[in-house]
Amino acid sequence: MMSSFSIEIFLAVVGVLLIALDAFATELNRKVVPWAAIGATGLALILMLTRSADIPAWITPFYATDSLAVFYKVFALVTTLIVLIIALEGDFITAYFSSSEGVKTRIGEFYALPLIVCAGMMWMASAKDLVALFVPLELVTVSFYVLVAFTRRSAMSLEAGVKYLILGALSTGVLVFGIAWVYGATGSLSFEGIAAAASKPTTNAMALMLGAALLLAGLGFKVGAAPFQIWIPDVYQGAPTPVTAFLSVGSKAAGFVVLTRAVQAFTGDGSQIATQVGNALLSAAALTILLGSLPAIFQTNVKRLMAYSSISHAGFMVLALACGATGTVAFYMGTYLPATLLGFLLLVVLRTQGVGDELKDLAGLSKRSPLLAFALAVAFASMAGLPLTAGFMGKLLVFMAAISKAHYGVVALAVVGAAAGFYYYFRPILTAYSPVEGESTKLQVSPVARVTIAVLIVGVVAVGVYPKLLQSVLK
Repeated sequence: MMSSFSIEIFLAVVGVLLIALDAFATELNRKVVPWAAIGATGLALILMLTRSADIPAWITPFYATDSLAVFYKVFALVTTLIVLIIALEGDFITAYFSSSEGVKTRIGEFYALPLIVCAGMMWMASAKDLVALFVPLELVTVSFYVLVAFTRRSAMSLEAGVKYLILGALSTGVLVFGIAWVYGATGSLSFEGIAAAASKPTTNAMALMLGAALLLAGLGFKVGAAPFQIWIPDVYQGAPTPVTAFLSVGSKAAGFVVLTRAVQAFTGDGSQIATQVGNALLSAAALTILLGSLPAIFQTNVKRLMAYSSISHAGFMVLALACGATGTVAFYMGTYLPATLLGFLLLVVLRTQGVGDELKDLAGLSKRSPLLAFALAVAFASMAGLPLTAGFMGKLLVFMAAISKAHYGVVALAVVGAAAGFYYYFRPILTAYSPVEGESTKLQVSPVARVTIAVLIVGVVAVGVYPKLLQSVLK
């Protein structure tokens, strides 16, 4: 059995080797690289589930192996595996973009980089100090710069890449500045040392609060929390759909595990700044939910709608974090995964058969493909929080955590956001089941897509009906 650290090294090495294969054997890349990436990720997932508890002694001071880290590592692997399958569906790269863009000779990069990103996200999940956090965080961010702007000749993709690069660099600067202030105030870079220093009366509370604010702002950009969410709609719409799915689920999860550890350090027992940090998170949660839900009402592009949806979901998770319910954050992310990836998989299947991303393009989908229409209904119903779906249980636990802490004002705003969600989530469902005149071309769904859709639907319904299935994993 391999340790989790060895599995991460394995993924990163395979990613580098696949990039090299793509560079020196371009005639093989379209067939070999995609399936090699999927096989390596699947193998890493199996190894992770049967991992050894032993890790090298030299890494233990800054490498956590607790249940939270293990959950997010498995989460990252599952997300990466499904994203690779989404990218493979219907020969997405060549179907989505014209051959003149030269993507055929760079196909290996598109499938190899997610492995490197996955390794970085897994390292982030185990970070016990700010240095161990920063290095994999930048590995993930720089890789996403490439993936978002993968089709350089597409104006929309290039615009998305430039915006993500500029704002990502700005957030990195803010994050590093915050790390410097935290270190100056506490004399420590480890989360444990920061928590200990925060409870000491000799620690300068003003300096620590400034460092915490800058640090949380930098991480707020990574998870798409307001007021640092402005990049999400344009980047999500302009990036290739598999990359959008990866950003929406994988990158957000990695950001939240780090945010969870940072908040735990700043709000530990006896912390001088616990109240201020809690209030800041509550304000950010309320603002994020509203700025995600209300603009989504007016969207006519499904990818852009899901971008605002992602912002709203981030707000609910920040609310749970503000209430100290770290388990609820992980549970919510677990319910968010199958529904969101299912939605993006459907967009890819439709796009490769000539169906656009606009809401009107979904008209009559139930007639053209009952399977895709049903899967779309399940995905968006779960994101809306319909009972008997995974999304309902996630939102329910967040509301229960907020009510238990008597944050009634934020709960009221969250109810407004959730109610708005029922409107904009059910618009695509109603459009898909709306009647259309004339004959409609039947849509084809590949066997791989059928299996993936079925697995994700089962995941959405199973967790909604029996939430202990996911809760038992988080213990």
